[in-house]
Amino acid sequence: MNLPENLKYTKDHEWVLIEGDIATVGITDFAQGELGEIVYVEIETEGENLEIEEVFGTIEAVKTVSDLFMPLSGEIIEFNDKLEETPESVNEDPYTTGWMIKIKLSDNSQLGELLDPEAYKMLIG
Repeated sequence: MNLPENLKYTKDHEWVLIEGDIATVGITDFAQGELGEIVYVEIETEGENLEIEEVFGTIEAVKTVSDLFMPLSGEIIEFNDKLEETPESVNEDPYTTGWMIKIKLSDNSQLGELLDPEAYKMLIG
């Protein structure tokens, strides 16, 4: 399983790339594997300020629909609109073309709650 060392992770199986006060977010390779074939990503919260753990969208696979949770508080400043036409990008390349949102962070103290790759590996066994 692919777990890039430069990313942080959440217990909700999301990855986070921190660049200054901007966080790029997607789901992990483990999560996309568990969900199966992704057929739709719905995110209608662009431009909204959400708190950590709030639902920012949903991801639909052939067998299930799952909520997507904010890994950090902030404003959703961008949605990867390419996912509207090619949601399978999440399966094919979850860490680059399959990213979902960008967040302008509002509380950097929350960064300490994210998991490093080793802690995430322990979580998923």
